[in-house]
Amino acid sequence: MAKTLEQYFDELRGTRVWRSVFRSGTGSSPLHRSLVIQQNVFFHLFATKVRRRMMSFSATWYLGTLTLGTFVILVITGILLMLYYHPSAPQAYADTKDLQFVVSSGLFLRSLHRWSAHAMVFLVFAHMFKVFYRGAYRPPREFNWVIGVVLLLMTLLLSYTGYLLPWDQLAYWAITVGSNIASAAPFVGDKIRFMLLGGNLVNANALLRFYVLHCMILPLVAMFFIAIHFWRIRKDGGLYSLQSQPKVAAAATPLTPAKEAQ
Repeated sequence: MAKTLEQYFDELRGTRVWRSVFRSGTGSSPLHRSLVIQQNVFFHLFATKVRRRMMSFSATWYLGTLTLGTFVILVITGILLMLYYHPSAPQAYADTKDLQFVVSSGLFLRSLHRWSAHAMVFLVFAHMFKVFYRGAYRPPREFNWVIGVVLLLMTLLLSYTGYLLPWDQLAYWAITVGSNIASAAPFVGDKIRFMLLGGNLVNANALLRFYVLHCMILPLVAMFFIAIHFWRIRKDGGLYSLQSQPKVAAAATPLTPAKEAQ
């Protein structure tokens, strides 16, 4: 008798190689499903059971999911743009023009990256307003609220560091104004400006530093905090918990005649 695809998959999950990676083996009991989640670093981000109201559109307006989707688009399009870009002062602007006029679908690729960045900034702010309005920053979710604020700052920094990469007039003066604003900070302002630009002027050193920040350091930091963000959602009881819901005062029940007589 021929085996089904599910039977072949069950045999695969029962092998020593599979169990050395996932360590849960096979089975469909609630205990086994819990072990699959608890013993796997990737599955541990997701719950075995989800409340039905957590999946409704009115719960979150899917703002967190849409924000993550724009971030994935930015990562994919950013990697493709890196194939046609050189972070050097003479070549950066020429590569940008080539993407616009020479590379096949280059204008579409760059526009998709740019508009996804704008959409991510908007969605992050909308997500923060929604979470604040629903009171989801209250215990036991206060730590995850702080993580969300950090992710908001990471989003703004990613958007800002991407400004300089086209190396045009808009990029030059935007970074010049921004770095001058940073230098106005008390005590450490000049040091922050020097660290960002790699000197006192917006030149090739600044372009290289912004490129490394935009393409390597900030995305990795953002991915790290995104993983913590989703993990804390799971550990805090999902999107809803008794602590995060507004308390409704119990209505006073009128006394019956028998109780009034007592």
